Amino acid sequence: MSTLVIEGGHRLRGRLHVEGNKNSALPLIAACLLSQDECILDNVPRIADVEVMCRLLLDLGAEVDGIGTTTLKIKCQEVTKDEPDRLLVGRLRGSVLLMGPLLARRGRAMVAPPGGDFPTRRTIRTHLEALGHMGVRVSDGPGHALEAPDGLKGASYYLDEASVTGTETALLAAAAATGRTQIRHAACEPHVIELCEFLQAMGAGIEGAGSPTITVEGVPRLQGARRTLWGDYIEAGSWAVVAAVTGGEIEIGGTRWEDMEVVASILRKMNVHCEHDGTLFHSQPRTLINAGRITTGLWPGFPSDLISLVTVLATQAAGATLVHDWLYELRLYSLEQMSGMGADLFLCDPHRIIVTGPRQLRGKQLDSRDIRSGMALIAAALSAKGQSRVEQLEVVERGYSRLVDRLQGLGGQVARVG
Repeated sequence: MSTLVIEGGHRLRGRLHVEGNKNSALPLIAACLLSQDECILDNVPRIADVEVMCRLLLDLGAEVDGIGTTTLKIKCQEVTKDEPDRLLVGRLRGSVLLMGPLLARRGRAMVAPPGGDFPTRRTIRTHLEALGHMGVRVSDGPGHALEAPDGLKGASYYLDEASVTGTETALLAAAAATGRTQIRHAACEPHVIELCEFLQAMGAGIEGAGSPTITVEGVPRLQGARRTLWGDYIEAGSWAVVAAVTGGEIEIGGTRWEDMEVVASILRKMNVHCEHDGTLFHSQPRTLINAGRITTGLWPGFPSDLISLVTVLATQAAGATLVHDWLYELRLYSLEQMSGMGADLFLCDPHRIIVTGPRQLRGKQLDSRDIRSGMALIAAALSAKGQSRVEQLEVVERGYSRLVDRLQGLGGQVARVG
């Protein structure tokens, strides 16, 4: 594993362009398995998780051109196996998105326990229940052994939680199922909408994308399609925080205001000047102030993927901020490392932390536990006095393209070691 050495105390400023959303790219790549025709995806993020997903498709018999670039060409004329590579599955939670396409193409799927962030705390119960409604049988044993002996059948059901990947799993299966499927309590995130629009381009009939009720008319044969991914608002929000926490300013291209509005609402509450001119998202800090309370929520609530970053921002804001992430507890645990940097943190419970600022942070040895808290610790190190070392840089690079180059391009004094 590599280490990022950071000399803090330098303002980051400049311009960059974000690529597509990781959480859109993975389900769209999985959707390509549903068709025997070529599919083309543009503005794909050049990150490790996307490469793993592409390797999984190659293992299943697909032709994949453009790995490591922003354009992927995928054709899967024949699916040669129903058990994806166990080692690759163990590196990527998004590998669960292969279940629906494999059931559609092969009638069976044998998927090992998925990896990724917090694998032991994140179940796929919602995914399996959705597939069960469509005629899928689940066998006991290590991993997930699934069979659809009579094919996938359209059904009407309620998801027990508005899980993003659970909704995407249901959509991927429903697009190839016989008849109509209605998914209630569906996730509404932009990347779910992107998947709906891509499946529509492939020939599926879909109504209600972006709402809690999505209706899908499955088709027996899905055609090839092309899609340019929307820019990643999570990555854009991360860079806006990195600039603000160092007292810098940034212009970010490739974003849509309808995605960035939820990010801007919290940054503005903390006195960061934000605006979108239709092309660029501009962020300029003033004297930071506390937000009072920041709570994550289902879309269009504040995304959990950014809660670690704004927690770091709160260390530099005047007053106390209560940060509440009701979804994942381990992200906040990871941020306790900032106490050793001089941050004033009070961990109320696994889901809530009180941050009082402003406090001058000091450089420290830090450890990335997951993509988002890892990026948050990099932001803390950039604002700190002295040198920090953030270990397991590859963990963060699973979600951030060309991370070291971009930090250096914004004026960050950073270097990769190892």
